[in-house]
Amino acid sequence: ISGQYYYKMFLNPLFAFLDFLTQPFRPNEPQRLVGRVKAASREPMTEEEIEDLVLKLNQIEAVKFGEFKLKSGLMSPVYVDLRVIVSYPDILEQVARMMWNQVKACDFDIICGVPYTALPIATCMSLGFNLPMVMRRKEIKDYGTKKAIEGAYKEGQKCLVVEDLVTSGASVLETLGPLTSAGLNVSDVVVLIDREQGGEAHLSRQGLKLHAAFRLTKMLDVLVKHQQVSEEIASKVHAFVAGNQTIIPSPTPIPTPTPTPLPIPVKCKRLPYENRIPLCKNEMSRRCLEIMVTKKTNLSVAADVATAEEMLAIADAVGPYICVYKTHVDIFDKWDEEIAHKLQALAEQHNFLIFEDRKFADIGNTVVSQYGGGIYKIADWSDITNAHLVPGPGIINGLKEVGLKKGRGLLLLAEMSSKGTLAKGDYTEAVAKIAEEHPDFVMGFISINPAKWTNGPGSPGLLHMAPGVQLSEGGDALGQQYNTPVNVVGNRGADVIIVGRGIIKATDPAAAAKEYQAAGWKAYEDSL
Repeated sequence: ISGQYYYKMFLNPLFAFLDFLTQPFRPNEPQRLVGRVKAASREPMTEEEIEDLVLKLNQIEAVKFGEFKLKSGLMSPVYVDLRVIVSYPDILEQVARMMWNQVKACDFDIICGVPYTALPIATCMSLGFNLPMVMRRKEIKDYGTKKAIEGAYKEGQKCLVVEDLVTSGASVLETLGPLTSAGLNVSDVVVLIDREQGGEAHLSRQGLKLHAAFRLTKMLDVLVKHQQVSEEIASKVHAFVAGNQTIIPSPTPIPTPTPTPLPIPVKCKRLPYENRIPLCKNEMSRRCLEIMVTKKTNLSVAADVATAEEMLAIADAVGPYICVYKTHVDIFDKWDEEIAHKLQALAEQHNFLIFEDRKFADIGNTVVSQYGGGIYKIADWSDITNAHLVPGPGIINGLKEVGLKKGRGLLLLAEMSSKGTLAKGDYTEAVAKIAEEHPDFVMGFISINPAKWTNGPGSPGLLHMAPGVQLSEGGDALGQQYNTPVNVVGNRGADVIIVGRGIIKATDPAAAAKEYQAAGWKAYEDSL
């Protein structure tokens, strides 16, 4: 083979490929690939380019107009689906540049895209403007490092959150928790489209400034101007946005994280209860938090008594002070529909939820009958029930088949308060992971120390209810271990304290419940 032929056929392509690999993609380096303009190398977009981007987003149906059913059940005249932009590199590049222009004057060290749609946008910004990036895992793996935040970062760095669309701001807040738990500081959020339905105000209450490339109504103006949308449709969208503002009741800003001195106990970082309401995907978890905020109580009373009459009497006495009333229906001397109706009437009168502590532990097909039928018909009257996950996730599917259509909630037993319990370690981690996969029906956990879990308490849309609480620590002869409200709520990360004998065995259960209510709520307020 001749040297000239070898050079032409092999070395020339090799040199061309190596030259391609060394082309920079940085704002301070002017070189470009032929025919391609990098996002970082362009000046701020002109008004003409901005209008062009709006028209392109409409053309690729990232923004659609018509009649669309939203996840909430509402019928909307507009639907925004930005997942499609990954198939259009030129549009993705314009989007990244547009969003960069909103925040280039902000002070941050690192960026994080909200999973999943914003990840390619954040990646494009990272490549185009030489911005270090981390990723938040939406589902935490039960192997490897088990991290919630992946990438190279240092505690105390400032992180910019990148999102594609903001309605209420709930998805941003879901990402905020893991970032702050990892020691990153967040003050700014950049978004491509703000639907103008309250998200900016909600984030502001958390100390976050929203920087929007587009506001939905301004996009409408461009589309009307270019005759892509009629005035009639634009009016419908304006009316829908104005009439469907998202609401988060009276949130309190998250305190700025400060280093905690090493002598333990280390307090668990938490969002205020009211800020977690919009993050709940299960109806019963939302109701529980709403009751807790309204009544200023995180107390659940366990009515482990022998007769239905005594159970009803205690419910009436402690009802004003509790958010959840826990029963063991199979230890009562009798049960019928009349008793169930009386208990439901007391729950409505005093505004609390009923939790039947059934601890289901069978295969899916069996628990369908146990939950929905039998002599107790638990799903008909109990707002909440619970289950062991020993049989596997099929038990959730079985209970969900009965309870979801009734608006019920399921607690998974992740840990127990008895001495020598086997519900710990890998089992607890597996329960936490599977719960994240069923947020429509699983409302939380029975847990003891979620602050020590690999990823902490997890999603703020899931609740932690802790049994074995008394005003003084100790135990009983049968192995029950007791912890105080301060320890359970303030240090271990529980949301609801479950108290049994400390109240039901008291001379005056109502007075005891009032005392525990005050202690539990103070522990919560002190933990903020």
